[in-house]
Amino acid sequence: MRILGIDPGLQTTGFGVIDVEGHALNYVASGTITTTHLERGDLPARLKVLYDGIAEVKARWQPDVAAVEIVFVNVNPQATLLLGQARGACVTALVSCNLAVAEYTALQMKRAVAGHGKAAKEQVQEMVKRLLKLPKAPGKDASDALGLAITHAHVGASQARMAQVTPLARKSTGNYRRGRSY
Repeated sequence: MRILGIDPGLQTTGFGVIDVEGHALNYVASGTITTTHLERGDLPARLKVLYDGIAEVKARWQPDVAAVEIVFVNVNPQATLLLGQARGACVTALVSCNLAVAEYTALQMKRAVAGHGKAAKEQVQEMVKRLLKLPKAPGKDASDALGLAITHAHVGASQARMAQVTPLARKSTGNYRRGRSY
């Protein structure tokens, strides 16, 4: 199975592609899609670059499934909204290419790759390098994307087996009950 990991960002979106054969993980490709060449205020153009970049990555490496990082709520609500729009452009590109999308938090990815959820970026980079037997650590955004793909390689198979036994219900977040969010 070929897995595409996406670490969404409005300025830099990381991507990583791995092949999974049994328990073996094999590096295929990684890199970034950047929008820094565009004006910061031109949000639609930046989102289009992300959408087109993800579609190009999908077309070039033909993954079977994608894993995308879930956006966390930041201290700065404006930054969170912008990141959410970047993530939306990435997910939309994947879904429009008929690719199944799995979602993981940064905490889940760090636990799966480095062993604990508070791992620093450098620790994630080093573990990705070791797990994929790379000569040097990829950049931070590409490492996070590869980490998401590795997470799906480990966790996705377990979730699929559990789904065969019992139906898994997707957790509802941000829903309102009696005027309160939970």
